[in-house]
Amino acid sequence: MQETYNVGIYCRLSREDERTGESVSVENQREMLSRYVQEQGWNLYAAYCDDGVLGTTFDRPGFNQLIADATAGKINLVLCKDLSRLGRDYIESGKYTDIVFPSLGCRFIALNDGVDTAHKNNEMLVILKNVMNDLYARDTSSKIRAVKRSSFQAGKYVGCYAPIGYLKSPEDKHILVIDPATAPHRPAHF
Repeated sequence: MQETYNVGIYCRLSREDERTGESVSVENQREMLSRYVQEQGWNLYAAYCDDGVLGTTFDRPGFNQLIADATAGKINLVLCKDLSRLGRDYIESGKYTDIVFPSLGCRFIALNDGVDTAHKNNEMLVILKNVMNDLYARDTSSKIRAVKRSSFQAGKYVGCYAPIGYLKSPEDKHILVIDPATAPHRPAHF
């Protein structure tokens, strides 16, 4: 007889993932995983989502709630799209898949990676994928820093918003122009 699973699905998407087109949206992750839970005949307890949160940190609101519910025994299976959605820090990801989830009595499945802790034959795959996800995050971070450094050195503005009294130029968002509506008015002659 199959164990009854109360599933917590976990979805995450960072802005960096979205920009590179690597990952589907949180909404699509939730839909795909919910359908899988239904096909397996399991109970979907809740969907935990962190939209716009980096995978290099594990201090995420949705993830923290998932852990709290697993600790309280409300869920006994954690399902996510792939290991990179769980996280991109290989040590922390490994800690959750190898220690935390099993100690809480939770099975863990990363659907697209073929990872299922109920089957112990994929431990090396989990380790390699976690290391690759960590390296990807470090490489992306390094590239973003290099682009910003180059922009700074070229004298380009790289902030999200123009400071008061300025606008981003319509021709080039890295150039600031005076905003006549909010710039301090000066007399014509000093």
